Amino acid sequence: MPRVLLILPTGTYRATDFVRAASALGVEVVVASEHRQAMAVSMEDRALVLPLDHPDAAAAAIVAFAADRSPVDAVVAVDEQGVLAAALAAGRLGLAHNPATAVAATRDKLGSRTALAAAGVDQPAFRVARPGDDVAALATEVGLPCVVKPVSLSGSRGVMRADDPAAAAEAASRVRAILADAGQDPTGPVLVESFVAGPEVAVEGLLTRGRLEVLAVFDKPDPLDGPYFEETIYVTPSRLPAPTREAVVGLVAAGATALGLVEGPVHAEVRIGADGVRLVEVAARSIGGLCSRALRFGAGISLEEVILRHALGLGLDGLRREDQAAGVMMLPIPRSGCLVEVGGVESARAVPGIEGLELTIARGRPVRALPEGDRYLGFLFARAPTPEAVEDALRRAHAHLEVVIEAS
Repeated sequence: MPRVLLILPTGTYRATDFVRAASALGVEVVVASEHRQAMAVSMEDRALVLPLDHPDAAAAAIVAFAADRSPVDAVVAVDEQGVLAAALAAGRLGLAHNPATAVAATRDKLGSRTALAAAGVDQPAFRVARPGDDVAALATEVGLPCVVKPVSLSGSRGVMRADDPAAAAEAASRVRAILADAGQDPTGPVLVESFVAGPEVAVEGLLTRGRLEVLAVFDKPDPLDGPYFEETIYVTPSRLPAPTREAVVGLVAAGATALGLVEGPVHAEVRIGADGVRLVEVAARSIGGLCSRALRFGAGISLEEVILRHALGLGLDGLRREDQAAGVMMLPIPRSGCLVEVGGVESARAVPGIEGLELTIARGRPVRALPEGDRYLGFLFARAPTPEAVEDALRRAHAHLEVVIEAS
């Protein structure tokens, strides 16, 4: 029986979906995380605690585990936190993997921007702000409005638009405070980038020996114009004109090549500006949160199963996404405080086209809005004959929800 080691950070949304996919494939699972997880209690010989903040040490622990206790056929990281450890471990075990240097670049927005610039890949203009630098002057150089962001963090955390030089300087100070709150170095570099006006799309793909296979292109119909960049609705298939869609896919492929990625899932963000497409980001992982539940392939196969099939060399047999349109809405957190309740849940679920609603923050728990926040309130899922009908169902369902948050 094939065996896969899944790196499942304790904060991931996706543990259940990946374990379910492995079960559907008849694959044995080794669970690795920074803390002992509940699902690992009954599988002591197939559970591993890793120091995910130290990828090299985590990789060494995986290699030792595979040699001493439980050989594995693939190492798969389900979220950003584990991708570098997975690449290092898979390389040392002689398994399919991305070069660690390439994965490291995807986790460092400055490293990514530098690699893309060296390869001539179209992206936003950028400058690097270090402590003591004149951020207002850098914002003027890059062009206003601009976007100020940390080189680490994910999920739009700490990403802010500034419309004038003074606002850019204030945003950089706020970014540093967010980094400190996240336990990261607040004295590190901060990016100041040109703001690309226009719609944004997401591309979900799979690399095999450097060749990109596109699994889905998602429209993001809600404008992402700032001041913060909270993502909400994703809908596929994209309604972009074919030439624009082809340009987007070509740009993502060029970006993956420039970064040195060759194997496994990629998730990319692209802006479509007046001067053409610009690459915002390429990550060496699949789509985050529970958003993958919007995707089905072949006869109802999940994205997680596609990823595991690829990692284990089981073959995909020309799998393609289902014909029906689908989408997901990441439920926004309107303000920070304590979540009292979410009303209207059953009415939202009853909207035609809605297939599911998952609330991922329990009542009584603290919630934080962007740019400080790093989680969503939950996820809505819809399917319908057309992208327009999917978008409409998500909006109508969301309108039923009544989110009550008390100041804390």
